[in-house]
Amino acid sequence: MRLIAAASLLSTATAFAPSYNQISSSSRLYSAVEIDAPTRVAPEAGYIPEWEDRVGLSPEEFMKSDMTKPDLSGMWECPLTRWDSDGIDIAEAQRLAKSVPNCPLEVRASESDNAQGTSYFSNNAEKIKQDLLKHGAIWFRGFDLMKSVSGHREMYEALGLEPCLDPLHSSGLRKFASERDALYEEVNKPSLRGHYIGLHCESTTKRTAAYAAFVCFQKATEGGGRFLVADGAAILAELDPKLLQKLYDRKIRISVSNLDIPPSLPGPIKEGIKSVVDVAVAPKFDMDLEMIYESDGKPGRLQAVETAESPINRHPVTGLPVWFNNAHNHARKLRDRRPCGVPEVGMTEVFYADTMEPLTLEDCNEIKRASEKHIAALAMEPGDVLLVDNYRALHGRDVFQGDRFHAVSWFTWDDEEWRGNERRIVEKNGLNKMINGMMDWLPKDFESNQS
Repeated sequence: MRLIAAASLLSTATAFAPSYNQISSSSRLYSAVEIDAPTRVAPEAGYIPEWEDRVGLSPEEFMKSDMTKPDLSGMWECPLTRWDSDGIDIAEAQRLAKSVPNCPLEVRASESDNAQGTSYFSNNAEKIKQDLLKHGAIWFRGFDLMKSVSGHREMYEALGLEPCLDPLHSSGLRKFASERDALYEEVNKPSLRGHYIGLHCESTTKRTAAYAAFVCFQKATEGGGRFLVADGAAILAELDPKLLQKLYDRKIRISVSNLDIPPSLPGPIKEGIKSVVDVAVAPKFDMDLEMIYESDGKPGRLQAVETAESPINRHPVTGLPVWFNNAHNHARKLRDRRPCGVPEVGMTEVFYADTMEPLTLEDCNEIKRASEKHIAALAMEPGDVLLVDNYRALHGRDVFQGDRFHAVSWFTWDDEEWRGNERRIVEKNGLNKMINGMMDWLPKDFESNQS
């Protein structure tokens, strides 16, 4: 979904992808678009806790902001990605990754904890931060404080966390739930209820948030919508060593959007379209992208492709090697085999960086197996927060029915050098608002009437 808006801006010049049975057999053999549609099967999870059916607030109540607090709309820019991926010994990395404790750590509120309110988090801030580094994620379960926007902000301020922009904020595809409280909406829209969001870090090759706090204000009213989290260290330890070595040696590249140009257009016109996208649109997305024709074998397809990256990275603070990439979410062969509601323009693909061939089905299936074995499919209910170390844990979301409202705040580093000195320039938010308007034809989930 990263560059759906970019392609939408130029959609009058495109011809959308044909259905599977219309694809020419002359496409390259390694094409990511398959002739016969594969069977879609809901992914598995290693841990599926029970729902508890706790009661939340109404949308009018949970969306209230504390107007006595300062406006945070001029928050920090998302910090640059901290890469430390050279010279990793795969066998040693897997040995180290096996030693980590369970992710996520579950912290259930007692009556005494709830009675403390904000003080619980301020009094335990240092321990919570230490536990986050140790486990990769903490599931705060049954806390009354975070049932509202204002309480969620009190929680993260008590922990001393500094909010920042989503790494894809400049694309306009990220919409605030409460801008003054640095709180983004999660993917709640009715049009994407049936879309399974695979495991990913909120990261690009260029920018990565340090931490995140995902909050549930309203669970899905008609079922589903579990929040997915998995330990990048556990996945690294689980994966076939031969595949890890192969991907580490060859690196990966990810395409983030498709723009289908009629393949019969003359070369100069196609190059002109490519230049328009590259010069006029791509810079609006704060990512290092290369515009490439037909990298997935589809004639006439222009794809925006990120620069090469290592699938393994060392954690910036602990030095622990982890599986740090978005292949489980972005690999086309996995998306085509599970519930997916993304239009063709927003379909992604993962390539071996050295040849620009899509990952094989065999390699994708091993990533799927290892990743889904370690997924915790959390039953998040009103007031629950999942605090995530974005360099250690990956996250996603299962399909759901009815109305659902979750949100997230992203955080930068305490270290001034790592954080940088960039702040959001609110006056330059026009493109974001325009794109959100284009993509927001359907109502927010909690406003929909599906009863």
